Amino acid sequence: MRAESPALGAPGRARRVDYKWVALSNTTVGVLLATIDASIMLIAMPVIFRGIRLNPLAPGNSFYLLWMILSYLIVSSVLVVSLGRLGDIFGRVRMYNLGFVIYTAASLLLTIDWMTGTSGALWLIIFRIAQGVGAAFLTANSAAILTDAFPPNQRGLALGINNVAGISGMFVGLVLGGLLAPINWRLVFLVSVPFGLFGSVWAYLKLEERGVRHRAPIDWLGNITFAVGLILVMIGITYGIQPYGGSAMGWGSPGVLTALGSGVLLLAAFAFIETRVPNPMFRLPLFRLRAYTFGVLSSFLSAVARGGLMFMLIIWLQGIWLPEHGYSFTDTPLWAGIYMLPLSAGFLLAGPISGYLSDRFGARPFATGGMIGAALSFVLLTLLPVDFPYPVFAAILLLNGLSMGAFASPNRAGVMNSLPPEHRGAGAGMNQTFQNSAQVLSIGIFFSLMIAGLSATLRTTMTRGLEMHGVPVLVAEHVGRLPPVSILFAAFLGYNPIQQLVGPHVLARLPVADLAALTGRRFFPHLIAPPFQSGLHTAFAFAIVACLVAAAASWSRGGRYVNTGDAEGQRLEPQTQPMPEPTRR
Repeated sequence: MRAESPALGAPGRARRVDYKWVALSNTTVGVLLATIDASIMLIAMPVIFRGIRLNPLAPGNSFYLLWMILSYLIVSSVLVVSLGRLGDIFGRVRMYNLGFVIYTAASLLLTIDWMTGTSGALWLIIFRIAQGVGAAFLTANSAAILTDAFPPNQRGLALGINNVAGISGMFVGLVLGGLLAPINWRLVFLVSVPFGLFGSVWAYLKLEERGVRHRAPIDWLGNITFAVGLILVMIGITYGIQPYGGSAMGWGSPGVLTALGSGVLLLAAFAFIETRVPNPMFRLPLFRLRAYTFGVLSSFLSAVARGGLMFMLIIWLQGIWLPEHGYSFTDTPLWAGIYMLPLSAGFLLAGPISGYLSDRFGARPFATGGMIGAALSFVLLTLLPVDFPYPVFAAILLLNGLSMGAFASPNRAGVMNSLPPEHRGAGAGMNQTFQNSAQVLSIGIFFSLMIAGLSATLRTTMTRGLEMHGVPVLVAEHVGRLPPVSILFAAFLGYNPIQQLVGPHVLARLPVADLAALTGRRFFPHLIAPPFQSGLHTAFAFAIVACLVAAAASWSRGGRYVNTGDAEGQRLEPQTQPMPEPTRR
């Protein structure tokens, strides 16, 4: 084992103080870019598909729709543990710098896509995957770099700012995509290039290797079983929400069951391998640390509650509320992002404050209280009518953002403080993996619950509504038999679903009054509102349970601890006073 001591530099304390803020600002830019790109395509998707001349709702094209959304998230989920471990071995700053380069190069290549149709879509998917690799390097090592740079009594504030920037980046991306895509869809990717170049040069010149490095061989077998297993599980979840045969969802399809079963078996094999190899990718004994285990569990559950929420709110706003309040379907994507800004504001306000307070009083009260507040916000969302008054909706979103922000920063600081110095990269990577994979799982759960709610009544409601406005019976029945996920995707993309699903040739033969009614802003929202509300209540009930279990897990973490030993020894010191600078110990 080779441990390399921090390179603190010559002028002493003044330089150390300067460096920690350099580390915070650079890693915050890196994490912000990574999370903005996780969501920037969501609002921009209709414009991107028009730009590459591909209809995402045509039969067979849902593959491109799903993988443009999820490929980035899946690859960043799969790689963060491995890349965090590589940071522990070869240097966290070195891996972080490499991530900036990969991320920037992939963003540039996404911009120059010259192809159209399926070829253009495949180009975007391939380089979204490459962009996700770069983002995984950034997110896997940023928390460890900050933990190395800051003393324990300031880590909550630093990790809080970093974490809030990351989470709020998901919502900033929605607005940014909505603003840039109408100008030119390539700007959605090009906007990352100058910031990526600046961040790459800045990181290379200013960041220093201060962590403890543990030289060891790479655990290839562990890396491969973990990566393939997690990919198969996520593929299974992705295709579980797709229709199969006569079913509205594919959870019973042999392909989905095979992917899920094989993935679980490989992850079990990974756990077995990690207990047998001398230099594992991830040290499972870290889960003996109570503060770490319950912190990761509460991170996972909060991400499950939060991940699907964003999609449900987008569909609610774009498919129902905004059209009913006078917005055209082409404008709803941008305005959905704008109307969700109170959620981001709550994150930005609560995160740094709760992180600062957790440095003094510990993570448990703030993280637990944040999850209880989030559960309350989901209860209030459930009580709202589908056609809600916006000030009330905005206040509930603000409460949710404040609650999630109050949870996220202290929880992350508690997780990082519990880790031995030489395993901070791998430990932070595992925590990030749980968060990222929880978002994919959340999408699968929320969409499944929503589809189940829609399936009960949507077919009859859709068929009758179309027939009342002159659509031929066979066409109306065909549209009514379409899987509910097609309706959700149309609303999610900001398309007028009736124009897409009935087809222009049928609509052109209808009387003018019926055509105006079907393609207007009110027909589809009125049609879908009752079954949508049923599915929404089920999804939010699940989110309430997830938040309450996360609150219980967070409370179970115990008092405030900072790890001063290794994973095996688990030497932990309870902290009742702010800890001094490391040089004063």
